[in-house]
Amino acid sequence: MSPNPPSALQLPSEPSTDPPPSPPTSSHLEPPSLHQRCASHPRMHLRNREHTTQQSAPAADQGTLVRRLLTGATIFGGTVVAINLVFNRETREDGGMPAFERSYLNQTFLHTGLGIGIIGLTARQMINTGFVYRLMVTNPWAVAIGGMALSFGTMIGTRSIDPDNYVPKYALWTAFNATQAAFIAPLLTFAPPALIARAGLYTIAMMGSISFVGATAKQEKYMYIGGPLLAGAALVAVSGFAPLILPATAVRTLAFTENIWLYGGLAVFGGFTLYDVQKILHHSRLAERGIIKKDPINESISLELDFLNIFIRMVQILMMQQNRRK
Repeated sequence: MSPNPPSALQLPSEPSTDPPPSPPTSSHLEPPSLHQRCASHPRMHLRNREHTTQQSAPAADQGTLVRRLLTGATIFGGTVVAINLVFNRETREDGGMPAFERSYLNQTFLHTGLGIGIIGLTARQMINTGFVYRLMVTNPWAVAIGGMALSFGTMIGTRSIDPDNYVPKYALWTAFNATQAAFIAPLLTFAPPALIARAGLYTIAMMGSISFVGATAKQEKYMYIGGPLLAGAALVAVSGFAPLILPATAVRTLAFTENIWLYGGLAVFGGFTLYDVQKILHHSRLAERGIIKKDPINESISLELDFLNIFIRMVQILMMQQNRRK
């Protein structure tokens, strides 16, 4: 026996049938690229989600804008159809509006639309040429006082000219519209175009519906409201000067006066629209009898001022609502 026997029986090893391991390729040896590491980072996933949300937000806003514009257009279209049915129907229960009154009212509305168009185009031209910026950087008090003087001067001059003198009357009327454009151009500079379109549609719908009531009401039914409306207009004007008089710490008082300026102004100038339409029909009856001359330009000035005061407040209210959503 051998003095040192083996601890285990050793058998001859069999050759392995497994395939040899493949050598490491370059993809296993190279580290991940910078783009791959950034894409897998949690912050990049969050940023991608934010980017997707930002891309979907304008689409949602655009859909909301389209719905609002369609709503305003529907209101405006219904108002136009209602007014057309009233003005163009020859037979009504009260005998129908006389042809002279209908013609006089239509001519007044035509001049009102032309005046609003001149104001809008002139205001846009002032904004594009930088004239509004030059007005804003100059002395605001001088611009305000000078603008009011020009506005009242051109309005009084237009009203005083005989309607048979077409050239000077239309020239001063155009100058009056230009002064009104200078007043509203600074506000339109800060308002988005879509908001301006909505405010215009709402103003037309409001004035159209009120004009419908005034045109179909009994003769001189609302002529008595002229005095109360003047008192309301004075109150609204005083509330507009409140921020210049009251201290900034009087927050509640300033908010109250702002509501009077906005919503009280809407009510007052809506009432003025009703009163002015009745006054136009009253003047048409006087002109038909030869007591006064037919003058649709003078009549349109009152409706233009009603439109501008309502439109300005509509723009301000819509801008406040937009700022609250942000």
